[in-house]
Amino acid sequence: MSEQARAVRVLTINTLAFTVCFAAWVMNGVLVTFLVDHRVYPWDKAQMGFLIGAPVLTGALMRLPVGILTDRLGGRVVFTALMLVSAIPLYLVSAADRYMHFVVASLGFGLCGASFAVGVAYTSVWFRKEQQGTVLGVFGMGNAGAALTSMAAPVLLRRITHEAAYLDGWRTLPKLYAALLVVTAALFWLLSVSKKADQAQALPLRQRLGPLTSVRVWRFGLYYFLFFGSFVALSQWLIPYYVNVYFLSIGTAGVLTAVFSLPAGLTRTFGGWLSDRWGARTVMYGTLGSSLILLILLFPPRMEIQSPGQGILADRPGAVVFVSSERIVVGEEQYRLARPVEQHDVRVRLGIHGDDLSQGVIFLPTASFWQEPAVQVGDTVIKGQLLARGITRVYFQANVGVFTGLVLLVGITMGMGSAAVFKHIATYFPGSVGVVGGLVGVIGGLGGFFNPLLFGYLLQATGIWTTCWMLLALVSLACLVWMHLVVRRVMRRQAPDLARHIEAAPS
Repeated sequence: MSEQARAVRVLTINTLAFTVCFAAWVMNGVLVTFLVDHRVYPWDKAQMGFLIGAPVLTGALMRLPVGILTDRLGGRVVFTALMLVSAIPLYLVSAADRYMHFVVASLGFGLCGASFAVGVAYTSVWFRKEQQGTVLGVFGMGNAGAALTSMAAPVLLRRITHEAAYLDGWRTLPKLYAALLVVTAALFWLLSVSKKADQAQALPLRQRLGPLTSVRVWRFGLYYFLFFGSFVALSQWLIPYYVNVYFLSIGTAGVLTAVFSLPAGLTRTFGGWLSDRWGARTVMYGTLGSSLILLILLFPPRMEIQSPGQGILADRPGAVVFVSSERIVVGEEQYRLARPVEQHDVRVRLGIHGDDLSQGVIFLPTASFWQEPAVQVGDTVIKGQLLARGITRVYFQANVGVFTGLVLLVGITMGMGSAAVFKHIATYFPGSVGVVGGLVGVIGGLGGFFNPLLFGYLLQATGIWTTCWMLLALVSLACLVWMHLVVRRVMRRQAPDLARHIEAAPS
């Protein structure tokens, strides 16, 4: 078999293994939602957020040491061992009964999230530098494993619990994922070929960690914290979001979550191509700006608010002689009451019968105002007394179709932005792509842990699900401010040639 054929085979099995590992890595998003939704365990939103993020924490922290180990021992050995070791705590999730049992087991199987570092290092040794942008983009498509779990895990849970009639059947799900890791490890060992990076053992650890002292690395890490970290977090958080906000089944929520996670994984290759053609800075501005706008559009929660409005006061004293829903008569003075015309018009326009405005599609908030009598026939009123109280009702549907469309666009920008981050790394650190990429990957992976945790605390504190979008918008704004007000000015003053090289498309 030729060297090129071996390289293609390694890329294929590498991508497959990464897809399976990523699918297992985000399993808690579906499983935890199922257990809480069916009251198997009484965990609050903060506890849910921590459990969802626990595997991500381990995967993030282990990326750098696992990547270094891959350089020393080779991807074939490390990737196989990683999947086999991860399968053990994943299997033990099935035996968990207490919250801490779930935490410890989740932290354990989170090791499979470090597979990204193994795959990047192992793939890189098989391809030339000019090919690595494309092949690493192909390998990065393994992020689509999140979409596979979103779609398949709810279906499996329904079947193994007999449509929730036998809830303890959930324990089969982690066993199936553990078995899938073992089978994939066996296939990986049989189909892969051993190969190590050149002179990997000669590079001291201190030199590998040297770029950590560069502020620029932390800036790239913040970008990746937003793009990749948010992608991992939302791939799991969106399932309980759909279940609680739109009252959907876990299966339907999983499919709609896949609408977000699948394109986000696939657009990394396209984002890398755009970064090569137009410059990473241009793509970064576009993705950060687009993300900020889209996240702001997701701010308004699904709501129905009723508050006091403008009432009617008596112009002069007298006795109330007539009261109806349309008018009040005090002495000889008539006062006409406002009726909820706007609300009625909305129902007629949408073909809705009754008062349920949740049907149909309402893109913008709808307000209606009416007045209700506050007096009865025979009452004696004085000047300035309230005759009819005003009521204002504001309704915002936050239509699930519109919401899903916006989330889809957010996912696309995150995938493209992730690719632009690594283009930046290749430009600024051409001799340390692996090391810097590993460090940035750790920071990005931590975003996948901290975001669900923060989402849970914000939700518990405010009771508003859309606070997650507000948090991500703040991070997007921070990235834009840092890049525009600091980085661009410094580069134009100190390295104008490099700035023009990055910002401009190649001729």
